[in-house]
Parts: sequence; C-alpha cells; structure tokens
Amino acid sequence: MALTGSTRYDTTSDSAHDTRYDSATRQLTKAVARTGAGARSAVGSVAVVAALFGAVPPVSASWLAPMLLIHLVWTLLHVRVFWRKELLPHWLVAGDVAITVALCLAQVHLVPMEALVTGSSWVHGLVTMTVVMAGVTWRPKVAVPVGLAVAAAFAAGVRLASPTHDIFGSLGIHLVQLLAIVLLMTLLRRSAASADAFLRESVRAGISLMVERLRREDELRQVASIHETSLHTLTMVGLGTYDEPSPTLRDQVATDRAALEKLRDQPHAGSVPIALDTLLDEVAERAAGLDVRRRLTPETVPGDVAERFARAVTEALANVALHAGVREAELVSGRRDGEIVVEVADAGRGFDQHRLPPDRFGVRGSILDTMRSLPNGGAEIFSGDRGTRVSLWWRP
Repeated sequence: MALTGSTRYDTTSDSAHDTRYDSATRQLTKAVARTGAGARSAVGSVAVVAALFGAVPPVSASWLAPMLLIHLVWTLLHVRVFWRKELLPHWLVAGDVAITVALCLAQVHLVPMEALVTGSSWVHGLVTMTVVMAGVTWRPKVAVPVGLAVAAAFAAGVRLASPTHDIFGSLGIHLVQLLAIVLLMTLLRRSAASADAFLRESVRAGISLMVERLRREDELRQVASIHETSLHTLTMVGLGTYDEPSPTLRDQVATDRAALEKLRDQPHAGSVPIALDTLLDEVAERAAGLDVRRRLTPETVPGDVAERFARAVTEALANVALHAGVREAELVSGRRDGEIVVEVADAGRGFDQHRLPPDRFGVRGSILDTMRSLPNGGAEIFSGDRGTRVSLWWRP
C-alpha cells in the first residue's frame, strides 16, 4: 500500500466501546454444522457396529461389506468436519443422502428380518439422521423434497424386503421428524437474521454518534469563528474603540464578511465537513483484539462520506479479527490520482469473495455496497494466500 502519511501505532482496545459484531447467522451455521457433524459421526459409527453384530442370515456379506465401507468413509469425512470445526459442505450432505437411499433400497440384503419387523434396524437410525442433516443444511424448499425422498426410499426398501410389513408407521415418524427439524431451523434462521439486522443497526448507530460528535465539534468551531470575527468587531465598535472610519476597521469588516459568507454557503447539516483521519482513528481504536497500525493523512470530507468510510472500515477490521487468523492490521488513508483512498490490509489467510455464502452480508453489504452507494465512490477487495487488502475510495 503506497499511500503516504504520518505513522501512528496503537495497541489498546476497549471492549466497552467495541463496534465489531459477528453475524448471528454465521455463528448459527457454524454451531449447527459442528453439532450435526458430531451427531452424524456418532450415529454412523454406531450403525457400523450394529450392522456388523447384526450380520446374520439372510444378510449378504457381499452386499454388506462394500456398502459399509462407503458408509464408513463418509462417516470419517463427517468426523473431519467436526474435528476441524468446518462448515458442512453441501456435497457431503448430498452424498450422505445418496448413500442412505441406497442402503434403504438394499435393506433386503443388509438387515435381518427381525430388525425390520421391530423397526430397530441400523438403517432406520441412519434415515432419521439423514433427514435431520438435510433440514439443518438446506432451506425448506430443498430439505423437504430430500427428506421425503429418503423416507420414501426407506419405506420402499422395507416393502421390498417384507411385502406384508406395515410401512406407514415408520413413514409417519419420518415425516414428523422432517417437519420438526424444518420448522426449528426456519425459526432459528429468522431469529438469527433479526439479530443480524439489530447488530448492523447498532454498529451504524455507533458510527453515527461518532460522526455527530465530530459535526458538533465543527459547529462549535464555527460559532467560535463568528465570536472571534464579526461579534468581536461589533463589540469593539459598540464600545467606541473606532469613533471614525479607518483602514484597519475596513479590513477587519471585509475579513469578517468573508467568514460569514463562508458559513452561509456551508452545505446542509448532513454534509458538514468531518476530519476523516480523526474518525478513522476512533474506528481503529474500537477494533478490539487487533493491533492496528495507522498511516492516516489529514483529510476533510462531507459527513455522509465520512460515515460510509467508517462503516466499511469497521466491517473490514472486524473481518480481520474474526477470519484472518492474525492480530495485526494496517489502516492507511491518503490521496491518489485525485481520489481519497482508504485501505485496510492484513497478512492472514485470504478468501475467495466469489464463493462467499449468502449470509456473509459484511463484505457485500457493509463494504462494497456501502461505498458504491456514494456518487464517485467505490470499493474493491484483493485476497490471496498472502493476505487481504480492502481498498475504498471517493472522488471529491
């Protein structure tokens, strides 16, 4: 980052004034993924043991061995997700669905007749787990058809193995399980989305308060300017300091008039000039858990522009703290080719912004869309193995 400016370092943080937030939707997705992967790993392991102990005639070893091997490999992939605290890949769940459907349809070769009759087969437990995993991974428009397909495959497999066996009881149980998990996840996702909306507004409110305080400081400077110019001159005249016209008085009046005309031409309150470097300095101080190295060149911009810069920088620093795996970041501001440019950089693990999940509002909404909503404004993100750089700009 080749912007110039004075260097300032700050290693303090104040959690009481922290404006960072993590997405509730993202945290829900992580928690559900790890819980689901752990549960699937446990159920899958138990199923392998149960299948081996239950391998009595008419169970076919030539069918059971390869099917269990595939199932075991998929179970180990779930163990890996659980151990590494990763998100559940959709392909992993889709593969699980395909394997479970195959096991259901092949029950005649895999499950003893007694287990089918009593509804205690190891495949039955896998069906329940697969229905649950579909509900926590996909939205209802996908989870419901998938869950119905798995339940139908189980019923078809039971009927193939035992044409006289009642399948409606187990089918009803699976339907209730499917509806319950879909309803639960719908409520959780809506709650998380509401929490995200509240947290985003809270961050914006915090930025607005900082901007408003700086605006108020600017207004006080304007009042002081009036007091020190025109009011001071009028007071001197009223006290009789100047009892007749003089060149000094004319020069002072001209200076005072120019100051008043400048205030008269001041844009509306929403565009009161704000010291961008001061505002960004405050934003950096609130980035808890980060050592933010700053090179901030003094610049004055309209208040609405300053607010958007602050919101985007807040989100960029939050992403560094939450996802980059490092505790250091660099914040630089200055002018380049007639534009005011602000950059946030880190040396952590990068990411592919084109593969971000839909719930990652921060990059798209709080950074890119926020800056692109400004006339003559924009933003771009560069990320790779050597870190991430967020570049924000606005042309006066």
